[in-house]
Amino acid sequence: MPPRAETPSATGTSLWRHRDFRRYLTGQAASVTGSSITQMALPVLAVLHLDATTAQVAWLAFLGQLPPALLALHAGALADRHSKRRQMITGDLVSATVLATVPVSAALGTLTLTQLMVVAVVQGAASVLHDAAAISLLPSLVERSLIRRSNSRVGALFAVAATAGSHLGVALTALLGPARALLGDVASYLISAVCTARIQTAEPVRARPKTRRLRAEIGEGLRYVRGDDRLWTLTLVNATTSFALGLLNTLWALYLLRSLAMSATAFGVVLGLGALGAAAGALTAPAAARPYGPGPMMLTALAITPLTQLPLLLASPGLAWQITIGAVLFLQLACAGAAGTTQRSIRQIVTTAGMQARMQAVSTWLTSGARPVAALLAGGLGTWIGVRPTLTAGTFLLLVPLVVLARSPLRALRQMPDPPAAGPSPLALRASPPAVPSPARTDDAHDRSLEGDAP
Repeated sequence: MPPRAETPSATGTSLWRHRDFRRYLTGQAASVTGSSITQMALPVLAVLHLDATTAQVAWLAFLGQLPPALLALHAGALADRHSKRRQMITGDLVSATVLATVPVSAALGTLTLTQLMVVAVVQGAASVLHDAAAISLLPSLVERSLIRRSNSRVGALFAVAATAGSHLGVALTALLGPARALLGDVASYLISAVCTARIQTAEPVRARPKTRRLRAEIGEGLRYVRGDDRLWTLTLVNATTSFALGLLNTLWALYLLRSLAMSATAFGVVLGLGALGAAAGALTAPAAARPYGPGPMMLTALAITPLTQLPLLLASPGLAWQITIGAVLFLQLACAGAAGTTQRSIRQIVTTAGMQARMQAVSTWLTSGARPVAALLAGGLGTWIGVRPTLTAGTFLLLVPLVVLARSPLRALRQMPDPPAAGPSPLALRASPPAVPSPARTDDAHDRSLEGDAP
């Protein structure tokens, strides 16, 4: 094994000089950009070119959200059992292959809504496999003391990449049509696979009995998260936040475009301000937590988030209100970016190397499972009591994660926790990669649906 390198705190080494971190970041940012292209182009393809009904569009969205809720726990257990890099690459290649069938079928005139639904399910399942391995790879690439800085860079770049992907999707759809625009996402998956394959840092070796069933390892992951008050509290914060935002997100665009008569251009500008807020929050998270600690900072961010919904509920059509909504969305997503980056870093720091993927999978499972339920509830409430009252209910639901954190000892956390005393030590940050180890996977990648996203 190569000699252990000194940490940046001693040498001043920048994360950007860490080759494997750059490769990881480049591949995952490309993937997020490509996913944003698909999220924009696929509904256009279904509605405008295949004449999908409202119910069919809803089913397409539902099927795309279903795999994380069903497969996250299994994908996390597989990622802890086998090579993480190999699982990431497999997920990327499957996604690229199935997505490439759409422009091919469109060119042949054989594309159907049924095919789009099958593609949504298969791509969703492949993305779950990729993300379960990717989100747990970072702690094995960098030293634990650098996890917070690393997550800050990752969160900021992903927010920018998602916005850039949306704009690129608009341009490609206008230039090539929605079917061929999906080739941009196909290319992003291939870039992600190549970057992941070039990561050279060795993954922690973890011996597992060959006869052990996957179900047993899933249960072990659930018990591990439930047995640690810090992990369980932050997982509940994520799940309850996701449920509230799932309800708000379902009706948010409809409310702005129809009730507040916001133009498509103004709507795009507002979304752009939100993305800038998410990037700013992720970048400034370490500095924001420094004066009072990560616990009070997260608590403050969760307290501000419901307040940012008030201008939306009080707004009426007009430029002044559009500017106000853009400003509060910037603040809301800045809070989400700061809190999300910090809680993710805490969870990665306190989790042992062999449980990273399963720990994250439990959070993904609960978070993803909350979204379809929230969407159905939003549709029912919106029809029954109206859009604005439903958004008001969603705003009150944003108080739940605040209460969960406020009732936990984490609310007074003044510094980042210490890593587990037992277990393999993470590799130190290196300015240049070590000799090529076994072609196995490591422990962290991106989650395409970033935790803490606001509407």
